[in-house]
Amino acid sequence: MTLERDAKFGIGDVVRHRLFPFRGVVFDVDPEFANTEEWWQAIPEAIRPAKEQPFYHVLAENEDSFYTAYVSEQNLLPDARSGPVKHPQTRELFERFDGERYRMKTGEMKPN
Repeated sequence: MTLERDAKFGIGDVVRHRLFPFRGVVFDVDPEFANTEEWWQAIPEAIRPAKEQPFYHVLAENEDSFYTAYVSEQNLLPDARSGPVKHPQTRELFERFDGERYRMKTGEMKPN
């Protein structure tokens, strides 16, 4: 069983957040919530996602900055139509954007 089969998005997919104004590229997938309880509790209850779903590590960007985000599957939408992501770490992890997704470099590590 591979994560890509169970998760809606895979490594290299370009996504955008359903509620907040950011987009990015997936660089890792957790089959279910794998962050701290404190992090989860800090999310307002009205928008707090369920833990029993895939969560994605995303090289994220908005109008003002670049960062990494940890996002539940329920809060992501596909966004490849908007083109490549400008996050500078994409060049460290991915070979290129082919118009649909980023292709991972072989033998590369995840960002810190």
